[in-house]
Amino acid sequence: MSARWHITHQDGSVTLSRHLPARFDVAASTQLPPARPVRLAHQIRQDLWRVLSSLRGFSPVVCLEPTANGWEVTAGGRVMGRSAPGVEATIDALLSDPAKRTRWITHARVTV
Repeated sequence: MSARWHITHQDGSVTLSRHLPARFDVAASTQLPPARPVRLAHQIRQDLWRVLSSLRGFSPVVCLEPTANGWEVTAGGRVMGRSAPGVEATIDALLSDPAKRTRWITHARVTV
C-alpha cells in the first residue's frame, strides 16, 4: 500500500484518495459486510483503476461509511476533463460483481 494515497478518517468513515480534497465527479454505491476498511478500500480502488484507467484525467476515490451491517461504499472519483458516458454504470457493474465482492471481503476480512 503506497504512501502516495491519502487515507482520511472522520467520524468512523474512511476515504482513500490520490488528491485532497477527495472529490466525486462520478460515483456509485453499494453495501458490503464488515471488513478492515483500509484494506477493503485499496482492493476496490485497484479494480476501479483497472476498469477506468483509460478515462483521461481519472483519479480514484473510495469512501467507506459504517452501517449497522458493515459498510456503505461509495466508489468513483475525480475526472479532470469530460467524463465519458456510462462511467457510473461501469462503476456500478464493478461494485455488483459477485466474484470481485468475494475477493475484496476475503482479502479484508476481520480476523478474530
